[in-house]
Amino acid sequence: MGFVEVFLIGVGLSMDAFAVAVCKGLCMKRLDVRQALAIALFFGGFQALMPLVGWVLGRQFEAYITAVDHWIAFVLLAIIGGKMLWEAFHGDEEDAACPAEGFRLDLKELTMLAVATSIDALAVGITFAFLQVDIAPSVATIGVTTFVLSAIGVAAGHFFGARFEKPASIVGGVVLILIGCKILLEHLGIIAL
Repeated sequence: MGFVEVFLIGVGLSMDAFAVAVCKGLCMKRLDVRQALAIALFFGGFQALMPLVGWVLGRQFEAYITAVDHWIAFVLLAIIGGKMLWEAFHGDEEDAACPAEGFRLDLKELTMLAVATSIDALAVGITFAFLQVDIAPSVATIGVTTFVLSAIGVAAGHFFGARFEKPASIVGGVVLILIGCKILLEHLGIIAL
């Protein structure tokens, strides 16, 4: 798996974090760059950590699963992408609402949001173990991509409102599903890229 695929996976995985960052930006009366960077650091850090943990777990089971690894990658990425699409079309509109007291940076809440938005990356890390992906540059790419997009999300939420949340989730879901299809088709010998 090359840099472009890993980068696109990073973009797809970061869409949940981007959407939450947009919501955080909506609640800011004034854009605070330090708070935006703290949000981005949490999301990017957890988005990099989770695939690493998944990769470590996946390496433990590699010998048992290599015959069906491409199917596992396809199913995991399709489920993650499908979940993102489902949530984009059936999500609760009230999730974006700001608390009555306005925005404040709550580290406990931020940690829970970072974990929640990066759980999907754990499954991707398991997939990476089966596909023999070079893990260090991959997790760095995913983390940096999420960091940048989360920072942009906070700013976009502050300046433009919630109109990007749904399209971002749709794009992220479609990208993950397409990458899963590409992995499956390559391993089945249907396409050669």
